[in-house]
Amino acid sequence: MVASAAVAGVSLTAHQRNILAGVNAGASSLSFVGSGFIVLCYLLFKELRKFSFKLVFYLALSDMLCSFFSIVGDPSKGFFCSAQGYSTHFFCVASFLWTTTIAFTLHRTVVKHKTDVEEFEAMFHLYVWGTSLAMTAIHLLTFYMPLWGAILYNGFTYFQVIRMLNNATRMAVGMSGQPYASDARDNMRALNRWGYYPLILIGSWAFGTINRIHDFFEPNHKIFWLSFLDVGMASLMGLFNSIAYGLNSSVRRAICERVDKYWPEGLKRWLPINFKYKALTQESELVLLSTDGQR
Repeated sequence: MVASAAVAGVSLTAHQRNILAGVNAGASSLSFVGSGFIVLCYLLFKELRKFSFKLVFYLALSDMLCSFFSIVGDPSKGFFCSAQGYSTHFFCVASFLWTTTIAFTLHRTVVKHKTDVEEFEAMFHLYVWGTSLAMTAIHLLTFYMPLWGAILYNGFTYFQVIRMLNNATRMAVGMSGQPYASDARDNMRALNRWGYYPLILIGSWAFGTINRIHDFFEPNHKIFWLSFLDVGMASLMGLFNSIAYGLNSSVRRAICERVDKYWPEGLKRWLPINFKYKALTQESELVLLSTDGQR
C-alpha cells in the first residue's frame, strides 16, 4: 500500500505512473525470488531448522508474501485495490517487526547471556502478527513511526552486541597470543557485518519517508525521481533481507553438500570453487549463537 501511494500520485503523468508501476513489479519480483529462495532452503534443509534461522524464515516468508501482493492483480480500482493494499501493508509491517525479534534474540543471547530465547517464540508471533494487524487497520499514521522505532531499536541493539563481542574478542586475543590473531580478524569481520543489518531498513525506507514528508507539505506536487527511489528501494527490501539475513554460510554449506551428493561431476566444475569451500568452513553467526546458547 505504501508503494501504491507513490505510484498513484495525482500530479504524475500516465507515462511516469507506468514507469513506477514497472519498477514496483520488477523490484518486487526480485524480492519475491530472493525471499522465496530462503523459505525453500528452510523447508528443504533440516539442519537449518534452528531457532535463530526460524526467525529468518518468518522474516523471509513475510517478505515473500509482501512482494507477492505487490505484484499480483490490478490495484487501480475496486475491491482488489483494498485487498492488495492491506495485504501488502500487513506483511511489510510484519517484515520489519521480525527484524526486531532477531535483534532482541542476539541481544539477549550475547549481552544478557540468557539461553531462554526459544521460550519467546509464541510471544514473538503475538507481537509481530498482532501489531501488524493493528497497524494495518489504522495504517495512515502507524507505519512510519513504528518503522523508525524498529530502526532505532535495531541500531541500538546491534551496537551493544557488536561492542560487547569486539571487547571480548580483543580480550581473547590478548590472553591467547598471536596464533589466534587471524581467527580474531575473521570474527571481527563477521561481527561488523551485523552493523549493516539496520542499514537495510534505512536504505529501503529513507526515500519513502522523505517522500511522505514532502507529500504532507505539498500534496499536489509529486517529485518523480523521489517517487522512483521510494518505490524501487521499498520493493527491494525483501531481496536485501534475503541476502543479509538468509544467504549466510550455513545456507551455502547446505546447498554445497547437496550439490556434492547429487550433482553429476560434469556440472560441478562450473561452480565457483571459492564460494564452495568458504561455505563449507564457516558457520552462520546467527546459528552459532543459537547453538552456543543451548549448550
